[in-house]
Amino acid sequence: MPRNVIIIHADQHRADCIGCYGNRDVKTPHIDALAADGERHDNHFTVYPLCTPSRYSLLTGTYASRHLGTNNRCAVPPGIGTFASVLRADGYNTAAVGKMHFTPTCLDVGFDSLTLAEQDGPGRFEDDYHRYLLNLGLVDRTDIIDQFYTYRANAPDGYLESFGAAASDLPTEHHSTTWITERSLEKITAFAPGRGNLLMTGYIKPHHPFDPPGSYADMYDPGALSILPGWAEQLSETDRRKSNGYFNYDMLTEAALRRVMAMYYGTVSHIDDGVGQIVARLKEAGLYDDALVIYTSDHGEYMGWHHLLLKGNYMYEPEVRIPLIVKYPKSWNRRGTVDTLSSNIDIAKMICRVCEAEPSKSMDGRDISDMGGGREYVVCERMTGQWDYMVRTKTHKLLISGDAADLRLFDLANDPHELQNIAPDPANDALIGEMKEMLMNELVFRRGLYAHSNAKAPVTNGRTPEDTCAERKKRSHMTAELCDVKPTEIIWDY
Repeated sequence: MPRNVIIIHADQHRADCIGCYGNRDVKTPHIDALAADGERHDNHFTVYPLCTPSRYSLLTGTYASRHLGTNNRCAVPPGIGTFASVLRADGYNTAAVGKMHFTPTCLDVGFDSLTLAEQDGPGRFEDDYHRYLLNLGLVDRTDIIDQFYTYRANAPDGYLESFGAAASDLPTEHHSTTWITERSLEKITAFAPGRGNLLMTGYIKPHHPFDPPGSYADMYDPGALSILPGWAEQLSETDRRKSNGYFNYDMLTEAALRRVMAMYYGTVSHIDDGVGQIVARLKEAGLYDDALVIYTSDHGEYMGWHHLLLKGNYMYEPEVRIPLIVKYPKSWNRRGTVDTLSSNIDIAKMICRVCEAEPSKSMDGRDISDMGGGREYVVCERMTGQWDYMVRTKTHKLLISGDAADLRLFDLANDPHELQNIAPDPANDALIGEMKEMLMNELVFRRGLYAHSNAKAPVTNGRTPEDTCAERKKRSHMTAELCDVKPTEIIWDY
């Protein structure tokens, strides 16, 4: 049955920075309302805490070590299926708006159309949003200073001291969040009646720089905010050795953090208003009740945890735990909260199931709508010159870095802020062994049966794919004649 599927994908949105997840300061009435109409997943995790790899994992339903997109300048092999390519093959109109972070910028992963607003890398100089700004004689200076070292070298006074948290230099009507919302509304208005429609809306924010525009920049009083859990007055030497971070942590005070939080919350509330407009447009068109609407993110944000900002250190909770809200079609009658473990590779099969489409054989995540008791554990991975892994159960987390000499084990039930590494205690050797086995099972043995093939890949010896295709046809006919069987017309032209 054709459905309307809307995926609202934020960037760097920490799960507990939404009202319905228990945050009493941030104003997110529209996301909260969406959660009230569906399921809120309280233990949902990214499988790769970096923009592009996480997005590819969401789309493909598999780990980055399998789809091979392990950094922000990568592509995935064309033979790996995505929920977008599955639905397009089933006759859906598929569109993406906003930040996708693909390489090349307009990589075909199953969307009929891409209306892009990029931030990092060459996409900024090829996308639709920045063409729009340049035609108006505008540039998002704060954003480009934050994203490109060439511009950061000439950053204005106060940029580094504020950790990039300041009001946008663009008016609200030209800010990326507004533009992405407006283009998404246009796509919904143009949904083909009687045909399935898929829209993926990717917001750039609340990713740094934390630069909400207009009234959103003044929406929160830094002094009135409650510091988020996990704040530490100084950076530990263990965390400093892992990564010095994007900004100078020695300058991070509680007052500076409050300012960053106020700007971060402003960008979240701006997105929330966009969510409200998208839902309103669906309701106006009579599409909301039967639609599948998803709100999630690619990864989280430390926001003071252990005196850290942004991402890129150990895979602590605020970086890897992400929001997931699923508003199912009304006939599914699915509402409430889900506290079982899940990860963002579990969404692709759910989308296919709701749309009654056959998932790609390359998808090895699970169906988040039919996981029984949920996952026993979740796994996260990251390549930064070495492979880092996280194995997390309901009660414990194991972090493995590099050659596995750096082991960190946390008892989350008794140490929720991950302050005490209990890995050196011999009493935990058996548990560490069990969690390593979980990692091995997930990344080695619980993979779908899939092999990527591309008969038209570049070849040597001066031969072209057409030459080899013709030769295959000739040899298949010769073999058939020698075996005294009727030759077939299989050419393997794929």
